[in-house]
Amino acid sequence: MFYRYSLSLCLGLLGLFVVNQATAGISLSSTRLVFDGQHKEAGITVRNSGEDVLIQSWIDTNASETVAVPFAVTPPLVRVSGDEQQILRVIYEGTGMPTDRESVVWLNVQEIPQASKTKNTLQLAVRQRIKVFFRPAGLKDNAYLAPSELTWRLAERAGKSILVVNNPGLYHVSIADITLQSATIREHPFDSMMIAPGERKEFNLKQLHHTNTARLLFNSINDYGAQDRYGAQLSNSADTRASLNK
Repeated sequence: MFYRYSLSLCLGLLGLFVVNQATAGISLSSTRLVFDGQHKEAGITVRNSGEDVLIQSWIDTNASETVAVPFAVTPPLVRVSGDEQQILRVIYEGTGMPTDRESVVWLNVQEIPQASKTKNTLQLAVRQRIKVFFRPAGLKDNAYLAPSELTWRLAERAGKSILVVNNPGLYHVSIADITLQSATIREHPFDSMMIAPGERKEFNLKQLHHTNTARLLFNSINDYGAQDRYGAQLSNSADTRASLNK
């Protein structure tokens, strides 16, 4: 009796509100932003295909939004009319970031809708978040070649097969759509990941048990957001680098 009464009350309360769908009217001109340390700033365009909105933007780290970062976004708060666009400038203070390797911070762009003219309407602010890759001036090597510098190896630990990947380079590498194949067995060790400069990661293999060799295929996301396909023949006897499939 009490359960039916509570359920009816909840449904009745929900009926008092009309919830607007959280569909973003804004879009960014890129899925990532590369900040060349030779310059003082980098820009990205925000396009508004919906109604007039306020756009709030800021930079943070993935670890915590409360950690101070030496970047600013201008304008931090701006009104963008429908079917208009706005350029956001990310400005570096000049110090505070590593100078010997690439670093990553996050650009947040939040859409703040206008107050609804309809009563009892719940509105949601939609936030978009993309990586900002900061490359200090004078950094050696070539970011485009970074995926081919990763080293891969099959290994076994405590009776379990693992995939080991190491990034000895200076740039981050974003990986997606990875496949390991040995004979007729295929396995996807992870969905997607980013491996930082100097980072080493290990992944347990569930399908490929006690495998000495396997064919590796993966996509690497480049500076333009496109995906390049790489492949390599792995073994448990030596580290191997992947090559770009042409």
